Amino acid sequence: MNLLRRHPIALVLLALLLLSALQPLPALLDAVTGTVPPGADLVRPASYTVVAPLSNVLDALTFLSLARARAFLVVWVIGLAAWGALRRATLGRRLRRALVGPLALVLIGVAAVLLPRPVPSLVTSDSTVTVLDYHAHTAVSHDGRPGWRVEDLAAWHAAQGFEASYVTDHNVIFDRPVDASIRLLPGVEWSVYAQHIVAIGAVVPIDRRVYDRDTRALLGLFAELHRQGALGLASLPEYWVNHWGDLDAFVAAGVDGFEIVNCAPKAIGFPASLRARVLQLAAQHDLLVVGASDNHGWGKVTCVWNLSSPSAHGYAANHVIARPIALAQGDWEPWTAAYTQPWLMLRSLSWSERSSWITWILVILIYRAVPRRAGDARGIGILARSLQVFKVRRPQG
Repeated sequence: MNLLRRHPIALVLLALLLLSALQPLPALLDAVTGTVPPGADLVRPASYTVVAPLSNVLDALTFLSLARARAFLVVWVIGLAAWGALRRATLGRRLRRALVGPLALVLIGVAAVLLPRPVPSLVTSDSTVTVLDYHAHTAVSHDGRPGWRVEDLAAWHAAQGFEASYVTDHNVIFDRPVDASIRLLPGVEWSVYAQHIVAIGAVVPIDRRVYDRDTRALLGLFAELHRQGALGLASLPEYWVNHWGDLDAFVAAGVDGFEIVNCAPKAIGFPASLRARVLQLAAQHDLLVVGASDNHGWGKVTCVWNLSSPSAHGYAANHVIARPIALAQGDWEPWTAAYTQPWLMLRSLSWSERSSWITWILVILIYRAVPRRAGDARGIGILARSLQVFKVRRPQG
């Protein structure tokens, strides 16, 4: 009871780590079938696993949908501020505590977006497929990270197991050869009438004003892309938010496929029930379904990969492999994010990651159990602790 009173957070976290192991999530899921994909696995570098508590928290923050991220931030900022302010201390110390928690949370969020760190990588045993990304950006896009070059984009993909990626900057065609770590393929993302169309292949410039008047005008873009020998894919979240009632018209106009998973915060919350509707439509008309990192240089990890087969076409040509924590974003109400996102993170841990968490908790508990040297103030360094407890007592006489 004394241990629980002195270290409640550590002991509760240990209990949650063990409890979540009884309801584990797989490392990867096929976004179409909802099953574990055979022959594909997620490999964590040793450096990722050693600092698993940091790695997992930063990844979990990256995989929040926009609505859930807002709710998560509000609840935790208020909770941390209240916890710091209500603890017994002088007024000045309570105010400092009330600020430190929210500030630390904001800094962790910034780290999730900008901090260089090791990331998991997809490996597959099927040499006939290409691990591909259909939708990614450089600094050429208006919302791309400044200085984010195609070489940086290629390195980002290569670190996570991709073998190729289409470069689809907003309204700027990518069609130049680049000496990069993976194959970079030509494409563009056309913005036309509340919809983004990812055009892949050897595209040429268009007059976007022709397709930006209304939905009927937008639908004409698919025929133009076909005349160019390119494919047109409807991007998330636009067809979900702005054109959900127009999907049959998209198909009639010649859309070649749909994104069903997109890692951008505004799109990652696409609900499973709506994804099922799109999958039904795509299967009925033999259309391509894809996942998109939608990388803009912000954030270090992807939530989705594509296993693309050159020997197949249409619906069977691609397998969308995603992280379960990302697929779950549309299945939980935003207001639950403060507790459901940590729970999803813990359920997603591999046993090596779980062991790393437990090791770090025990190390910190042991350190905290060592008394401070007499007369010393609080500190985090080992020199602020008494080493008398480690001395071997010799038997007298």
